[in-house]
Amino acid sequence: MSSLPLAMKACVAACIALATAACNTYASFPDPSLSKRDVELLALAPQSFARELDPMRARIRMPNSTGEKTPGTIIVDNEARFLYFVEDPNTVLRYEISPGMESHQWRGTATIGRKVEWPSWTPGNEARRMAPGLPSTVPGGPNNPLGARGLYLYDERGRDTEYRIHGTNEPEMIGQPVSLGCIRMHNIDVIDLYARVQIGSKVIVR
Repeated sequence: MSSLPLAMKACVAACIALATAACNTYASFPDPSLSKRDVELLALAPQSFARELDPMRARIRMPNSTGEKTPGTIIVDNEARFLYFVEDPNTVLRYEISPGMESHQWRGTATIGRKVEWPSWTPGNEARRMAPGLPSTVPGGPNNPLGARGLYLYDERGRDTEYRIHGTNEPEMIGQPVSLGCIRMHNIDVIDLYARVQIGSKVIVR
């Protein structure tokens, strides 16, 4: 009987150690710094609180299991619906995304050829075919489909692929495959990623 409290203490200590290790392995990180313009436009943009109800979809820093070791590399996992930014050989930052619809998903390698804050949107041919009434160009702003930031993907010859990693004006759809091939992110997440990514960074879509 006298050994029972000691056993319980050992069990509690082990649980605390495991919990501490988990917290150290998978850790959230703060929102990025915002410009005055960002604050003003984000206040006008559509909001979604769905992610707050599902911590498994949260933005976190975690061990690097992508197989890519070069800092600055972006890996997009269509099936898992996450984007990973290689912070260092051992650590990645994970962000929730919306990949393309199954019929429009693609896989391959690209580079970041251009970066734009609050970009305008020029609908492509496929978007116009599906919605003929689209305007020629949608100016940047809180209701623009590209959201707060646009990272433009270029091919190995330096040509625009017309695919983007970008924010959204439909945050409630993040986590679902709904786009025509572009990678959508929560606006606050794409602002954070934008600040970390350099022109020429490698993007791997799986």
